[in-house]
Amino acid sequence: MRRRISLLGSTGSIGVNVLDIVRRFPDRFKIVGLAAGCNVESLAAQILEFSPESISICDERHAKLLQDRLPSVWHNRIFWGDEGNQIVAAHETADMTVSAIVGAAGLKPTLAAIMAGKDVGLANKETLVMAGRIVMDAVAAQGVRMLPVDSEHSAIFQALQAGRREDVKKIILTASGGPFRGKTPEQLQRVTMEDALNHPKWKMGRKISIDSATLMNKGLEVIEAKWLFGTPVDDIEVLVHPQSIVHSLVEFQDGSVIAQLGIPDMRIPITYALSYPERLALPLPSLNLAECARLDFYQPDRRSFPALDLAFDALRSGGVQPAVLNAANEIAVEAFLQDRIDFTSIVDIVSSTMDRMQGGSEENLEDILEADVEARRRASVLSGLAVRR
Repeated sequence: MRRRISLLGSTGSIGVNVLDIVRRFPDRFKIVGLAAGCNVESLAAQILEFSPESISICDERHAKLLQDRLPSVWHNRIFWGDEGNQIVAAHETADMTVSAIVGAAGLKPTLAAIMAGKDVGLANKETLVMAGRIVMDAVAAQGVRMLPVDSEHSAIFQALQAGRREDVKKIILTASGGPFRGKTPEQLQRVTMEDALNHPKWKMGRKISIDSATLMNKGLEVIEAKWLFGTPVDDIEVLVHPQSIVHSLVEFQDGSVIAQLGIPDMRIPITYALSYPERLALPLPSLNLAECARLDFYQPDRRSFPALDLAFDALRSGGVQPAVLNAANEIAVEAFLQDRIDFTSIVDIVSSTMDRMQGGSEENLEDILEADVEARRRASVLSGLAVRR
């Protein structure tokens, strides 16, 4: 039987790659739900190609624009907003929901999918950053699988299969270092948006590209890894690996270190999540270690990239601090992309917002959502006050 998939974030970079895999393996996968942002043209084309049973777009106005582009048979299948995303996520015929919405908007629909008994392919790291305990408790209660789509977490997931969880000593997340590896804090004050979006290894969306440039993306992945694998924060390490060949590693108590290697192509971890536990033959070049020549690893420069320590601090503090970190970062990154603040102000705004917000329980979804709203408000004020250098 084909695995029936609801895809959240279908017009983003992960979503487009998921659809490429579905297109290549029509006997294995079928799209039954599509949810996207406000890209009407791309979503309309996807609908006509994949014939989903339920559809969601950003708001009612864009839903009407989408209807205008489609035959009337589709009109009663179109929903919108947060509620629409949840409808698609929990679509009754889906076996699996791929959560690839960018940012905090992915939390509620991912939870909706879990509560509806769907396996989840998780590309939306903010879901676990904001509400890791709540989400993983729901996964356990519903008896569903949470399969990582990010290359680093997929690598850890695969490496963990080499031994028992109780024998794990440490997990090691690798980071490419982004476009600014080796730059000083003073040099970073002068980088441009175009510089920050120019990632040396991965082709990603705008928001995640900026997060990679600040190393905030790696910080969010540390928090995600804690919840996804049940790993204590002090047993998680980050190393910079510029070649992006070793996607992450696991060290066991006996000293064995198991790594997952591969060319830097997101279709590999996406396909593994979709087909797990099988592996499908992909039309990609093999990794040629002789051509790699060398594999380098470095400690992160925490002076130039303090976002990583902010994430570790938020994880150790617990409560709603990870949600505050994430919300403030989303606002600050958007301000940078709108050319309202400079690059180094992103982390300054996140840090200041975290300092101003304490309290709240990681076990209370209402506390988390309220902290998300308040952190966005405070970060917006700080973004307005920031002066470009």
